[in-house]
Amino acid sequence: MATPLNLLDKSIEKQVSIKLKDGRIMEGKLMGYDEYMNMVLEGTEEENNGERRRLGTVILRGNNVVSITPRT
Repeated sequence: MATPLNLLDKSIEKQVSIKLKDGRIMEGKLMGYDEYMNMVLEGTEEENNGERRRLGTVILRGNNVVSITPRT
C-alpha cells in the first residue's frame, strides 16, 4: 500500500480525484502539496450531488481530504 505523500509525489502534474469530508469530489491537475497534505489543483472541477462546476485553480486543506485517486 502506498503512503499518501508517496502517492502525491508520483501524482505531481497529473490528474487526481480527491474526495472531501463533506462529500464533494474535486478533480484536477495536482501542482503541489506540503507535509500536511494541503494541495494545489489546477483546472479543477467540483462534483457535488450530481452537479459539476468549474473552479479553476484551488487550494485544498489537507485535513478535509478523505481519499486521493490518481486518474488515468
